[in-house]
Amino acid sequence: MGFLLQTDMLNVHKKTDLKIYKQTKKYGRSSIWKKSYDGDYAVYRLLVVRCGTFVSAERFSYNHIYSNTTTTASTMAAPVIETCHVACSANRTPNVVSWSRGGTLAFGTCNSVALYDPQERRVVDLLNGHKGRVNTVKWVHREDCAVEHHLVSGASDNQIIVWEAQNGKFTQTVQCKGHTGPVCAVDAVYVDDTKILVASAASDSTVKLWLCSDTKEADCSHTLSFGSCFMMDVSLALLPGSRVPILACSGDDSRVHLYVQSSGQLQKAMSLQGHEDWVRGVTWASLGGELLLASCSQDCLIRVWRLCAKSGTDAHVEDDHTIIKMKEDIFEVKDGDVSSVFAVSLETVLAGHENWVYGVHWQPPVFKGGEMQQPLSLLSASMDKTMILWAPEEGSGVWVEQVRVGEVGGNTLGFYGCQMSPDGAMIVAHAFHGALHLWCKDQDEEGEWRPGVVISGHFSAVQDLSWDPEGEFILSVGSDQTTRLFTPWRKEGSKQATWHEISRPQIHGYDMQCLAMVGRFQFVSGADEKVLRVFQAPRNFVENFANISGDSREKLLASSDAANLPEGASTPALGLSNKAVFQGDLVQKTNKGEEEQFSSVSDQYQESYFHPLIMTEPPPEDHLLQNTLWPEVQKL
Repeated sequence: MGFLLQTDMLNVHKKTDLKIYKQTKKYGRSSIWKKSYDGDYAVYRLLVVRCGTFVSAERFSYNHIYSNTTTTASTMAAPVIETCHVACSANRTPNVVSWSRGGTLAFGTCNSVALYDPQERRVVDLLNGHKGRVNTVKWVHREDCAVEHHLVSGASDNQIIVWEAQNGKFTQTVQCKGHTGPVCAVDAVYVDDTKILVASAASDSTVKLWLCSDTKEADCSHTLSFGSCFMMDVSLALLPGSRVPILACSGDDSRVHLYVQSSGQLQKAMSLQGHEDWVRGVTWASLGGELLLASCSQDCLIRVWRLCAKSGTDAHVEDDHTIIKMKEDIFEVKDGDVSSVFAVSLETVLAGHENWVYGVHWQPPVFKGGEMQQPLSLLSASMDKTMILWAPEEGSGVWVEQVRVGEVGGNTLGFYGCQMSPDGAMIVAHAFHGALHLWCKDQDEEGEWRPGVVISGHFSAVQDLSWDPEGEFILSVGSDQTTRLFTPWRKEGSKQATWHEISRPQIHGYDMQCLAMVGRFQFVSGADEKVLRVFQAPRNFVENFANISGDSREKLLASSDAANLPEGASTPALGLSNKAVFQGDLVQKTNKGEEEQFSSVSDQYQESYFHPLIMTEPPPEDHLLQNTLWPEVQKL
């Protein structure tokens, strides 16, 4: 969750600024005006705080046209609103992030669906239509790997919405109503050019299939009831060489259930057994004339199943007991007068995670040489705070771990899901606290992946915010018990600046309620504990703020009493106060080969986890949690 921040910028002449100011009283008492002069024009920034799901900074400008002979305004152009920034985080549910073939990352944030462009590093659109928390989002992928035109979302309002791209904007086209509980998973495929088959799983222990047509109507064609079991995920695909859909459902019964449409009815083909705990995710991939199904479970294992068509002779031939091979389960599908036989066998079992595996995702297929090619690369995300990229070795065909990325240490929980970019050069995970973790493949060093800059925001209601007196950054507090600082950053070679979180001055143990700036780099915050705390920026923040914003470091340090500034701050293991860390408190690394000497247990296990780093771009989530705290200087 987050908040809505509107920044209205009024460019007016000095003689008329009072008049414009009076006219803007309609915005209400929650408005905060900041004024600065640019030549003969005054620039006002208006902040309107509202409870919502995200942070949105918008410009609202009146453009005045002046004649050549007088300095009074002759005409006034219509106001123009431009969204500058939306800061938000993903909801705390699996299956809530999906990456399109066009490169757009869609994720649920409170009751909305955010469309994020990782290249431009900004939210390009927000889709509002649900009345409850969005739990699952899925793009409807096209068979020709073209850019998607449809997006499906499910929410706690028991509804599924199909969004369609029209003139570059996504609009709500179909609503699927019928579930009596929150929707937790969706998937969809095109059954023909005008119809989309949508599968949805909900907490009412049912899985429903919806047929959505271009007439903007949704027909619930089938309902599967699982009694006391819950289905955690669903995945749809088309059987090889046909237009017959196959549905995979994974649930808390430790099985993967397969359903196919035979003779016009949805029939159960089989249940795949092997997992020993809840199966959290399933996903299909088409590989030539076969299908691969990946399933992940709370038993910390990933299983890959292979589905292929069998000829009539192969289906009835007796096994040669002298050959060791995997057991195959066979089922028959009737499509009109045509009967087909398919076999499912276990391809591999992947063990590498040390905690529950919540998500798996195949690398998207690509078109090469006029045909579709499916890279054999599987991404997994786990509660052990890691993502692993799996692929079979050349020659042996044994599936092995290729890349492992993630977090080390800290007090955060693990990952809820993962996605891979269309070209396979970027991977993203979303965590329990809503943060997105992005890694990019290093173009210079093969096999190396580095953290990337990605959007961030509050994951619970935002209660208050305040501008920096100079108007260069914004501080906000929320019920997620954090204080966050956002500022513009212009990447080298980029024409447009984008807003990012560069510091998390306070990570508290109580829900935050209020905030006020009392100086250039000082603020006061209050929480449910009913104690006001005063914070001051450390030297490391001032230096990094200068690097990212482009301001003069010497000028900023001169205005901050640099001689007495600490290097950073840290929080004791059982405390709520951020303690200042000075230069002499920093733990020095021992030389290579030297053995560390500890005089006491407290020396061995340091409370200070702060490490000063020089940043030239917005930091990743693990750095925000550990190295961007501000020291507390006073309690009120």
